[in-house]
Amino acid sequence: MTDIESLKAALAPIAAGRATARVEGGKASIVLDVTGLEEAVRKELEADVRRAAEAAPGVSEVRVLLTSERRTRRLIAVGSGKGGVGKSTIAANLAIALARRGRRVGLVDADIYGPSQTRLLAVDGIRPEARGKVLIPVQTKFGVPLLSMGGLVPEGQAIAWRGSMAGGALGQMVDADWGDAEILILDLPPGTGDLQLTMVQKHKPAGAIIVSTPQDLALIDAARAIDLFNKVNVPIVGVIENMAGYACPHCGEVSDPFGSGGAEAAAQRMGLPFLGRVPLEMAIRTASDAGDPPAAGNGPQAETFAALAARLDDWLVAEGG
Repeated sequence: MTDIESLKAALAPIAAGRATARVEGGKASIVLDVTGLEEAVRKELEADVRRAAEAAPGVSEVRVLLTSERRTRRLIAVGSGKGGVGKSTIAANLAIALARRGRRVGLVDADIYGPSQTRLLAVDGIRPEARGKVLIPVQTKFGVPLLSMGGLVPEGQAIAWRGSMAGGALGQMVDADWGDAEILILDLPPGTGDLQLTMVQKHKPAGAIIVSTPQDLALIDAARAIDLFNKVNVPIVGVIENMAGYACPHCGEVSDPFGSGGAEAAAQRMGLPFLGRVPLEMAIRTASDAGDPPAAGNGPQAETFAALAARLDDWLVAEGG
């Protein structure tokens, strides 16, 4: 067996196809592809490859070059145009449900002035670390890494920033070290102002999901959010109707305090997909406040969010995988 064959045989079980090598005069040059690997895993793999190469017959010197392809992540914006419609709860549970389908998902709390995702994902008080100027997302017990202003400022402190500062903070979160995440869910602030424009123009989401309650006032603002995304050529994945119907826990009678079917009818009028309804349920509210998102469980609420995630997954597949 020649020196190069011995080297390749030594590297094969360790590098699993990530290494290419050549040997000249006892000097081994190895190119190691570390695309998608976390920093700690990269270092461990590099060390293992180096040790294996040094032990190969005929090798007196080892040089390892790391290479990594730039990973293209798809951003899915979750917007509403109006506050108080449960957008953040939808975004958190959608991210978890999508992760449970096998997708590698990260969550960006882009609501700079009113962050809530640290509470929803039970990471209150955990501050993200940084490597140089690059933020490292906080890992959650739900398998969805998170970055939020809620982890960067003390609870209850007002974030009195002008638009340029808020836009810069959002950029740092989107451009963080997301590891192997393939999808980033962006929980947008309500409205159609400067921060939303900065996000869609600079980071160009692959698609947008619109959340609305069935009532007319919410639908008016949802239509404005849809118009914003249309103007900047961001495809609308679909519309979700939240707080749709309330079942009395005592008698079981269903009432509609915010109306019924308004978001579905609006989606139909605008020629947009309707992704589904999330009922107004005490269990969703209490679990979310407790940092225990229903999508992480196995009850009927989890099934609701699993169905929404399935429709988003279908859209992602149709748009390229």
